[in-house]
Amino acid sequence: MKIVNVKEKKIKPDFNNLGFGKYFTDYMLVMDYDNGAWSEPCICPNKEFSLDPSTTCLHYGQGIFEGLKAYKDENGTITMFRPTDNIKRMNNSAKRLCMPELDEKTVYEALKELVLLEKDWIPVGGGRSLYIRPTMIGTEPVLGVHASHKYKFFVILSPVGSYYAHGLAPTKIYVENEYVRAPIGGTGEAKCMGNYAASLLAGELANKKGYDQVLWLDAKKRKNIEEVGSMNMFFVFGKTVVTPALCGSILPGITRDSIIKMLRADGYEVQERTVTIDEVVKAAKKGKLTEAFGSGTAAVVSPVGVLSYKGEDIVINDNIMGPITKYAYDKLTGIQNGKVKDDFGWVVKLN
Repeated sequence: MKIVNVKEKKIKPDFNNLGFGKYFTDYMLVMDYDNGAWSEPCICPNKEFSLDPSTTCLHYGQGIFEGLKAYKDENGTITMFRPTDNIKRMNNSAKRLCMPELDEKTVYEALKELVLLEKDWIPVGGGRSLYIRPTMIGTEPVLGVHASHKYKFFVILSPVGSYYAHGLAPTKIYVENEYVRAPIGGTGEAKCMGNYAASLLAGELANKKGYDQVLWLDAKKRKNIEEVGSMNMFFVFGKTVVTPALCGSILPGITRDSIIKMLRADGYEVQERTVTIDEVVKAAKKGKLTEAFGSGTAAVVSPVGVLSYKGEDIVINDNIMGPITKYAYDKLTGIQNGKVKDDFGWVVKLN
């Protein structure tokens, strides 16, 4: 592995006022693909790189990414949460977008080196962490609708606080029934850039109406609940936790999978099945929908206090975090930051 030292290091931000994704570390990880093979990993200064105006990703959207986190406890122990699962998911996304797969062991070892090199950028406690963003783009300078023959894989790091400015206060979600995110058979289960571009307009419109995020329905009938733009969704009916089953148009969230396994291991009933918006609205009005929350790497667990559907605001659990949501958040973040025993082998120690 090649390491190119930075000449002048950045001044670190105030770790007590980070926001999300605003600051970036001194180093990045880069690999290039050409002639059917990836180059050796290079850890180099985090700086701009140039692209020809005809570069394929700029015209035909060949771009995928991932998101995971590293943590540091009060004793200086540095960990990552389920990093190999993110690399596997990135390879699945690569297959869907006709991009070359990564050697999982090579990327894993390089990622560990990068995080350890930037250990002083990892904030401690208070819901803070080092966000890790692996990305792959097609870089061949040519016009014509076909898969690129050249690619760039890079990883940038960002010290972050809470994803939402309001922290763990319940979010307000707008149920979108006009626009769609991704149909079955499309790229919904891949973590590709185009999925997020397709979500922006509805998200902007929802924000203007005072809502935090958009809840997407299926593309065919606009009835089955899929996911929120940055989160998978969970609903609690009494004591039963329900999440939409993966059907090809929903991202297979690693946090989603963690919550399902964790809750089941602790005796909760968790169902993965089709959930319709009509079922949720009806249950909420009858008092049978007791909680709702989203899950994702960025937000971890985020309570949902209001769902807006067809002009009506539906308040869930008096717009406060419910006990199962709190339990899921406390235990999962406890595992991630080393305060709760990891019985699943998810946490990887780096030092």
